[in-house]
Amino acid sequence: MGQRSDCDGLVVLLGAGPGPATWLTLAGAKWLSRAEVVIYDRLVRPEVLALAGPAVEKIYVGKTPGGAGPDQRWINDLLIRRARAGQQVVRLKGGDPLVFGRGGEEAEALAEAGVPYRIVPGITAALAAAACAGIPLTDRRYASTLALVTGRQDPTRDEEAVNWQALAGIDTVVFYMGVSNLPEITRRLIEAGRDPQTPAAVVALAGTPRQRTVTAPLAELPAAARRAGIAPPALTIVGEVVCLREKLAWFEHLPLFGQTVIITRPAHQSAELAAPLRELGAEVIEAPAIEIRPLEDFAAVDEALRRLKEFDWVVFTSANGVEAFAARCRHLGLDGRALGAARVAAVGPATVKALAGCFISPDVVPEKFTTQALGQAMKSAGELAGTRILLARSDLATQPLRQLLAEAGAEVQDVAFYRTARAAQLPEEALAALGEKRVDWITFTSSSAVDNFLALLAAGAGKAAPGLQGVHLAAIGPVTAETLRRHGLTAAAVADEHTAAGLVEAILRAVRPAGTSDRQDQRE
Repeated sequence: MGQRSDCDGLVVLLGAGPGPATWLTLAGAKWLSRAEVVIYDRLVRPEVLALAGPAVEKIYVGKTPGGAGPDQRWINDLLIRRARAGQQVVRLKGGDPLVFGRGGEEAEALAEAGVPYRIVPGITAALAAAACAGIPLTDRRYASTLALVTGRQDPTRDEEAVNWQALAGIDTVVFYMGVSNLPEITRRLIEAGRDPQTPAAVVALAGTPRQRTVTAPLAELPAAARRAGIAPPALTIVGEVVCLREKLAWFEHLPLFGQTVIITRPAHQSAELAAPLRELGAEVIEAPAIEIRPLEDFAAVDEALRRLKEFDWVVFTSANGVEAFAARCRHLGLDGRALGAARVAAVGPATVKALAGCFISPDVVPEKFTTQALGQAMKSAGELAGTRILLARSDLATQPLRQLLAEAGAEVQDVAFYRTARAAQLPEEALAALGEKRVDWITFTSSSAVDNFLALLAAGAGKAAPGLQGVHLAAIGPVTAETLRRHGLTAAAVADEHTAAGLVEAILRAVRPAGTSDRQDQRE
């Protein structure tokens, strides 16, 4: 590492891997969380970049496949300038920074400038593409040697960059960035002695829900890739190990592979739904339609909290309500003892989990996760006549629960502990996907999400608002499904268990009957 000068900053050359944020190393996530500025390349995915946080400065220095983009010397100077200004700089690269990522050139420039740096490896694209295509790069039956080769030569070099004679004798050869040169690559390999019938594959968009894999004998691969419309980013794998894909392909066979799902849940709650959908192969676009915001006036909340011991019941209908309740208690210097002898009722496992985080175990949780079922469960738990009940809910909470409890003779105080507001706009990614007719599902976890999403959709796209024809809608429960119906829409999937997991299961039930034949890869 270069000698430390008077520079107080640091540059971290960090490999983001070629796929989702879950492929980032723990060390990579740590350095991103510390970054003051992130300088990133074209193939870094948005969810990886988001780990740096919204307040971190992000500078794009990516190059297109044709080479257009910032000059490498300018990038080197940028890294040096920012570090010398005392900043913690993360140079974020797709794959691994030292495998065809020009990380060595940048490290050398930093060393010569006396700028401190670290190198954090990442999963290189060859490993990821092979794993997701079901192609072992080595196998004791077929391949003991492996070569990684760039499909594009440095234009400043006069001599031939690739020893094709030596390469023809390597068991498995992986070409990066070679789709445009595929006819030349296959020709040179065959001329050097490689059998034209050697199994070969091109893997495009590896590790994403739009991954495509084309297999063919080496001599026929360029034509097969051209017919399939394969475009960068893609890798080419040549070797007998490709024949194992027939048995080992798994990624494209995930139940939701190729499905694009828009999530309309609030941003801080989307992971509970997004993570399992991604694990099942879906492409997830997060498009929060609602935001959970604090109240502008806490007078009613504070008055209720100071009288907590006067209530016989405290009722929570969402995790948001629990979190808002706990936050305001902390503000007032209250803890769980303020509940006194009050019994606690809660709807659904998410609300129960939030209460557990406050060391509160609810006395009543209905079998069905609806407010109607909650009211009935409370009635079954004991006489409600004359009891005093506090409902800690949203400002947009519906009235059936309050009415049911009041009809049972309870004195009900319905207090808004937080606000549910419409998001400012839908992300461009969501609008573009809808406009391109590549969205398969939109999920809704509340009636307000339905109302706000449809309003934002119309406002964001104006007269050109994309329709929802051909898009399947999924509702977390019958109340949300009824809201869709009032808008003239039909829920194609309704969760039996009104949770994120139940919603995912409902989508799976709806998708499975269609089979998987249309998700299979193209083989020649």
